[in-house]
Amino acid sequence: MRVAMFGYQTWGQRTLRALLDSEHEVTLVVTHPKSDHAYEKIWSDSVADLGEEHGVPVVLAGRPDDEVIRRLEEAEPDIIVANNWRTWLPPEVFDLPPRGTLNVHDSLLPAYAGFSPLIWALLNGEPEVGVTAHMMDAELDAGAIVLQRSVPVGPRDTSADLFHKTVDLIEPLVTEALGLIASGRTDWTPQDRAKASFFHKRSVEDSRIDWTWPAEDIDRLVRAQSDPYPNAFTFHKGQRLRVTRASVSEGRYGGTPGRIFIKEGEGVVIVAGADARLGRNHGLRIEQVRTEDGADLAATEYFRTMGGYLTARP
Repeated sequence: MRVAMFGYQTWGQRTLRALLDSEHEVTLVVTHPKSDHAYEKIWSDSVADLGEEHGVPVVLAGRPDDEVIRRLEEAEPDIIVANNWRTWLPPEVFDLPPRGTLNVHDSLLPAYAGFSPLIWALLNGEPEVGVTAHMMDAELDAGAIVLQRSVPVGPRDTSADLFHKTVDLIEPLVTEALGLIASGRTDWTPQDRAKASFFHKRSVEDSRIDWTWPAEDIDRLVRAQSDPYPNAFTFHKGQRLRVTRASVSEGRYGGTPGRIFIKEGEGVVIVAGADARLGRNHGLRIEQVRTEDGADLAATEYFRTMGGYLTARP
């Protein structure tokens, strides 16, 4: 088959690698220009560079404008494959090839459609994550499923761990899905829309720690926002403090959420939970922090004395 590809960052680059290694002919690559957005500078392997290295025509575009559609028509693809294309693809694009458009999304659809699915899934304590290849239609990430592959979420996994687990699923998934399509199969599985969820792009605000959350939830936030993502943060004495490693305390501690309470093991426990006054909650044991000047410190080194509060704002 003749294949055109829309994609961006490492997810798109892995998809293009699969296409270049396949029996299919890649006739056009469309990708976004480099971005300074915090989340788009992460996992930023270049789709454009890989396409150019292999002599494939490459178009840089923010959206599929008239010029992109003209180039696409000239490329005469039998199918489009998309992965991590960051803007809406209209019907003039996804319906253009005779075999339609195969989209690759890093969640187990119909759950976690939209943006940053691995981070949201980890935040919500999902037992597994994965990758879905589905046929694109007019509703974002809602088309019939061709293939899915999943991996378990480990008890201390970070978003970076889940990225590495799932990104390795992309190339075999794309290869197998294209093989099924090339064979003439069209009996794909419709998504159960009653089970669908849709998430927005993450921003700095989404990394702010709310000490009224249960410690288990804040622990997942810290792991979801681990390096290289913008870290979970709080404020101490008016200064932003990033929490780079933490866990749930062994003991249960009562009082006011955000209180810097007690040393436990190699960390310092912060009181957490809206009902912390009852004394039934575990706290968040902070183990490592990063100050505004970029210094990484053990929590026991940073918090020399107990008392005072961590707050959501200065």
